[in-house]
Amino acid sequence: MGVQQYDGIGEAFEGFKALPLTRYGEVPSFLGLVGDVSGRSILDLACGTGFYSREFKRRGATDVLGVDISVEMIAAARAIERRDPPDVRYEVGDVAELRPLDRQFDIALAVQCLNYAEDIAAMERMCRAIHRSLVPGGELFVLAQKPDYRFDCPSLEEYGFRCEPIGGEIETGPRVRVTALLDPRPISIVGAAPRREVYEESLRAAGFTALEWVPLGVSEAGIRAFGREFWADLLAHPPLEMLRCRA
Repeated sequence: MGVQQYDGIGEAFEGFKALPLTRYGEVPSFLGLVGDVSGRSILDLACGTGFYSREFKRRGATDVLGVDISVEMIAAARAIERRDPPDVRYEVGDVAELRPLDRQFDIALAVQCLNYAEDIAAMERMCRAIHRSLVPGGELFVLAQKPDYRFDCPSLEEYGFRCEPIGGEIETGPRVRVTALLDPRPISIVGAAPRREVYEESLRAAGFTALEWVPLGVSEAGIRAFGREFWADLLAHPPLEMLRCRA
């Protein structure tokens, strides 16, 4: 469901991180959730152009491997690495069919990853592959479309995105289109918004425990830049949610 779309984006994907929702909501919230990574190893699944891979390497992670199903996303990540090398490894791979890795990691990241599972069986395969790739007690951090997001709430466009249902459901949940309102050309990606129980049952079946859903927040920098009132609709109806659990 995702590879062909992302192959056509390349380094333009980096532009997502400059939009208000991402810059002041997603990024600081997710970095805060994962916390101190000093001396820890990280597996970044569906790494895209490697934004979080590079960020956590700079924050003290000892070894970071980024994996993405899109050849073009990995090519873009490697091109950025050559210009600004924090020493991250990247490879092309399908999380649902993840090859045995040369080590187990302390932390796995799954940012907009599990929601691309084509059905529940595929999500369960993803979760089992991630579990195998973690040390006992290792942590998985997920960020995805909020499972029960209501599409009739105020528009996200002032935050840089448009999110809309496109009709029909796959086995995991409703199909959605997310459009990043980049200038000069918006970029749309079609995926799914899996139901909360699909995430939870798939993760538990793979052996994960201590599941905790964590709401999205807005950084103090975002409040200073735009004012508190600007973020009221986003905080009342956040389109993204995070989840943490333990192997």
